[in-house]
Amino acid sequence: MDQVTHTPAPCLPTGAPPGPTTLRWVENCLGKGAEVRMVRPLAGGTAHTNHALLVESGSGSAHRLVLRRWTARDPARRSPGDAGFSPEREIAALALLAGCEIPTPQLVAADPAGAYCDVPALLVTRLGGHPPRPSPDDLPEYLIQWAAALLPVHALNGAATMPPYVPHNRLDVRRPPEHALRPALWERAFEVAARPAPEAPARFIHRDYHTDNTLWSYGRLTGVVDWSDASSGPAAVDIARMRRGLALRYGPSVADRFLSAFDQVSGGHLHDPYWDVRCLLDLLPETDDRPLDEAAVPLYEDYLSRLLADC
Repeated sequence: MDQVTHTPAPCLPTGAPPGPTTLRWVENCLGKGAEVRMVRPLAGGTAHTNHALLVESGSGSAHRLVLRRWTARDPARRSPGDAGFSPEREIAALALLAGCEIPTPQLVAADPAGAYCDVPALLVTRLGGHPPRPSPDDLPEYLIQWAAALLPVHALNGAATMPPYVPHNRLDVRRPPEHALRPALWERAFEVAARPAPEAPARFIHRDYHTDNTLWSYGRLTGVVDWSDASSGPAAVDIARMRRGLALRYGPSVADRFLSAFDQVSGGHLHDPYWDVRCLLDLLPETDDRPLDEAAVPLYEDYLSRLLADC
């Protein structure tokens, strides 16, 4: 498989419902007599607008699907050589994931150029489950399952066919958050991130692995979704991305517990905090339409302080 390329996407307002032409394309993909019976918006996401569909085929069978349509990605987040968020990238990722033991969406149909839909779109199977809502008592088991789910992903063959990992923040602008309480922390973080990256083998990585990109049912992980940023890069990138989200939602100690869980399930993992610092700085620089939540800044600074103590 050749390395995937990028198709620019027209602008689509986030959350815009699919129009008649797009729904007709969905029905045609399911064969003669198919009819869309239900369209429901799915929460989350800024780079895509996602809708759950129930489509009845001509034979009467029901298909639970998700229609993923591309919005215009923030150009500040795109780096030179980054083929980010292209339909072709997710198509390639889903093809590789077809052999993965972790449940992931299956590709049903694709309109990567937006020739039939209002914008580039993918039609994929809808996995069962809901976003995670662990109680404090359940959290240790969730951490183990989040960690264990990465192992078969990173073991997939074909990583070289994916675009290489490129940090979102290229450090061209080294400016602390507007509401920083400890700007010197951020200055030191920029210094750490500017160092040469630790050497690591390239693996197939999710690249945006966080709790809300996983689905759960009765305390069991039922799937991992949103593979539009999948890349070839260090496994530590996925670990760092999950840790960043956990630190904000549950506190830095839970991010550390996730790292311990990954060390346990992987049989030993030497994690360099460089990747955590790099991942945190991917939130910067702020822009008018992508500011950091003021309330989150002190939480990130607590986390960053812990990271820098180990650098």
